[in-house]
Amino acid sequence: MQHRPYGLYERFIKRPLDSLLAACALLLTLPLLGVLALLVRVKLGAPALFLQERVGRNERVFRMVKFRTMTDARDENGVLLPDDRRLTPFGKRLRASSLDELPELFNILRGDMALVGPRPLHRKYLPYYTETERMRHTVRPGLSGLAQVCGRNALDWGERLKLDVAYTRRITFLADAKILLLTVKTVWKRDGAQPETGATTEDFRDYCARQNRTPQTNETGGTDG
Repeated sequence: MQHRPYGLYERFIKRPLDSLLAACALLLTLPLLGVLALLVRVKLGAPALFLQERVGRNERVFRMVKFRTMTDARDENGVLLPDDRRLTPFGKRLRASSLDELPELFNILRGDMALVGPRPLHRKYLPYYTETERMRHTVRPGLSGLAQVCGRNALDWGERLKLDVAYTRRITFLADAKILLLTVKTVWKRDGAQPETGATTEDFRDYCARQNRTPQTNETGGTDG
């Protein structure tokens, strides 16, 4: 897969600007990050941060950092309980507010992510993408993205992936600025946020099963799950 930068902004400005803004945001939110880390530690246990492997640019796997929103509650056999039983009311509020995403600013500084781009998804989904959908991996994934301001989790997987690919085809400063402004509005109004009764959005593999889409073997993702 090849990606040709759309213009000067994407080629020369976007990455340095992301780093600068992420550094400024971290400095401004350090007190909030400290308070949230303490609350997560008290209410959900240690560690406060949650690391998970996600797929970045050129399908390189990296470790994305977030605040944890679930406990480590297990059954009598030591097996983790289902997500909906481990997600506490505090965790639900943290997700709905998107404050659990703030530590991803560190991923932006590291170069794993951008402020705006397709949201990074689990590596276990790699074998299920079509060739067109894999174009979402030709740019850095984002803290927010076009799909997030056009419906967030209210969109089905097909719509979300189409928006991700559409974003990669025309990356401009004005488009990124608009997405960031709409992100603030979306988070404030909690548009498309996961309902209080649900733990997570539908698993992409379940969506693929409903669409009769089978996993494809490829050099990056294989068929691991």
